[in-house]
Amino acid sequence: MNNELLAMLEYIEQERGISKEQVVKALEQAILSAYKKSAHPATDLNVEVNLRTGELKAWARLKVVEEFPSDDEILLAEAVRRIPSAKAGDIVEWEVKSTDFGRIAAQTARQTIWQLLRKAEKDLIHDEFKDKVGEIVTGTVHHADAAGIVVDIKKSQGIIAGRDRIPGEQFSAGDRISALLVKVDMEGSGPSLILTRTSNNFVRRLFEREVSEIHDGVVEIVGIARAPGSRTKVAVKSNDPRVDPVGACVGMRGLRVRNITNELGSERIDVIPYSSDLKTFIANAMHPAKLLDIELNPETKTITLHVDHENSRLAFGRKAQNIRLTQRLVQWNINIVIEESEEEEFARKKQEAAAELASLAGVSNEAAAALVEHGYLTVDGLGNASAEDLASIAELTDEDRAGIAAAVAAKKAAPAEDAEKPADAATEGQPE
Repeated sequence: MNNELLAMLEYIEQERGISKEQVVKALEQAILSAYKKSAHPATDLNVEVNLRTGELKAWARLKVVEEFPSDDEILLAEAVRRIPSAKAGDIVEWEVKSTDFGRIAAQTARQTIWQLLRKAEKDLIHDEFKDKVGEIVTGTVHHADAAGIVVDIKKSQGIIAGRDRIPGEQFSAGDRISALLVKVDMEGSGPSLILTRTSNNFVRRLFEREVSEIHDGVVEIVGIARAPGSRTKVAVKSNDPRVDPVGACVGMRGLRVRNITNELGSERIDVIPYSSDLKTFIANAMHPAKLLDIELNPETKTITLHVDHENSRLAFGRKAQNIRLTQRLVQWNINIVIEESEEEEFARKKQEAAAELASLAGVSNEAAAALVEHGYLTVDGLGNASAEDLASIAELTDEDRAGIAAAVAAKKAAPAEDAEKPADAATEGQPE
């Protein structure tokens, strides 16, 4: 134990920067506590480690009594064998030589040194990284599994938990990886650096790293709304009228934003020009959807967007991401109203007219569609068509024309028949 202890003290002092005196003090306290619990009942017990030899010794302060000793006392007959001058009533320093002492000391020393090393490592990591919280750090993947990714960063380790991973991304041991440092954990037994790749601030720091105008404060990020692994909207404005904020972020041929997209696993990035005018900002945020109108209700912080059918899918986006991310970006609730265009309304009315004509007996769907295309939208209008008019519609067959004529005749006759029914009903049951 002695040589092993000295070697450990030397290593800790040289490699970890912890003085021997600090380690010895901690060892003495730990061994003393462990020995009191398991080996010697004395209340006044001391432990000493010899820094030169590595030897460990324990002493108890005991009172010399002639008979019936307690835990803090020793019989006079036993005391005089080691200390001839001892007499009843004396307080003697009694070296404890229990066979358990060596075992307890060795076990406790290992545990204490390990704890000291862990604490020293935590302290060093804290000192090195405490000012980097909220910044991007880069390291090497140690291993990755369903629970998370363990990252080697210099002499420390970080952890990206499952919830902090970008969905769908895969990493293997040895891969380079960047993440945002969220916290330096001084309490837990696992990796000390808590990392994330799903935070909005991770995207913000990536832009600061890639776009010098943002780093210098010329271009400012006003807001970020993100669906990690899928799509992110970044609203930017320029503090210099000569600088285009979107162009600065996108970069020459899209290089800057492409670098960020590659880091995020091909996550789509929409860079949006910010405007203090809310309607303009919303229109920018909803791009590529084109809006017909924007209504604002400041009391309920609700926005109603009017779009046509053609732009409705773009307005909602895949899995409604476009509208959800825009809501987060502007921090208002958004409703979408789909309006019909003139062409769509005309097509709908034609479809309704064709359906009405096709409901007549003897008129097929194809014949009804042909009639509508030639301007016959109602039964009344069809009743004014002559045989020559119907003959001029090439899409109609002779059978269609005959069916149409019969249907129109039946429709015209129906009101007359209906008018006769009340009179008949009135005479029914009356005496002759």
